[in-house]
Amino acid sequence: MRGLYVGRRRFLPRTPASLLCGRSRPSAAAAAMVTLVVATTADPASVGPASAFLAMPGWNPGPTVAAGLESFANGAVRLLKHQRSIVEEDYLDRRWEAATGEHVDELIFLSRHTAASNRPALTVHPIGVPHVREGEPLPQGGRPGWAGPPNPRIGPWLRLMKRIAQENGLIPEFEITLEATHHGPLVNTPTMFLEIGSTEEYWKRQDAAQAMALVQENQGNKVLLGLGGGHYVPRHMDIVWKDGVWVGHLLSGYALPLEDPNQQKEDKGEKGIGGAWKQAIKVSYEATKTAFPGGEVIAHLDHKSFKSWQRNAVTNFLTEESIKIGKPEDFF
Repeated sequence: MRGLYVGRRRFLPRTPASLLCGRSRPSAAAAAMVTLVVATTADPASVGPASAFLAMPGWNPGPTVAAGLESFANGAVRLLKHQRSIVEEDYLDRRWEAATGEHVDELIFLSRHTAASNRPALTVHPIGVPHVREGEPLPQGGRPGWAGPPNPRIGPWLRLMKRIAQENGLIPEFEITLEATHHGPLVNTPTMFLEIGSTEEYWKRQDAAQAMALVQENQGNKVLLGLGGGHYVPRHMDIVWKDGVWVGHLLSGYALPLEDPNQQKEDKGEKGIGGAWKQAIKVSYEATKTAFPGGEVIAHLDHKSFKSWQRNAVTNFLTEESIKIGKPEDFF
């Protein structure tokens, strides 16, 4: 794998295009391929990491995009600042290409994280709302039944961020964790969110922002599609901590609504069970396959989070859809 460089420092290393998207790579004459890092001035947890990126050598003013948008360029990396909520700016990948002629290879959003625990944390996650049905409210952007392609860096960057956090004394104060797939904005490009949580005190922490700027690269060929569990997906994270595992979409229990209380007494497989759980699984699997055409997507179930009838229904559906189901040892 090759990396990108900012000045003398390896920065935002890129996965080969064949592993990032299902599209053919355009010729160099047709469009430059860039990594787009997105920050918003409305969010201190976004401004801090953006400033840490820009403090590295080699940055220059970037292409003119539109009013209210400011860009910076360094090699094949672009950093874009806007002034709105991070989940309200849809299709920044398309808009960048239309304005500049450059093709966005991947998107990385810098954002804040909130949690009821208020615990300091550095988090990583893919985006989408595959469990939301048409007509239901969208509190954090996206589109009902939609999942964006996961960025192949999610697993490697989580592991590297933990190492960097340890080296810089952020652990045990900060938790380093994945989050489940749960919000927008709408994009077509492999995407990840990097977030600092969970209160204003920590959103402004410069040492946390610096950790975001130091992540580098890794590689693997098996992709985890996580099903079940809580928002911080601990059973799936037990696997992701191992080198060589990529991360696809992560559907926690609330994103797999299985609606039929009668199934607790009479197990009929997945037939007759309502809810958007099939939609969520299928859309998330297809989006993950799009982002990792060179990888093997394997579903991993948090078995303890399902009732027996729910687990049977999900397993039967995965089998019908020819989606491989794996145990932890199958990823190594």
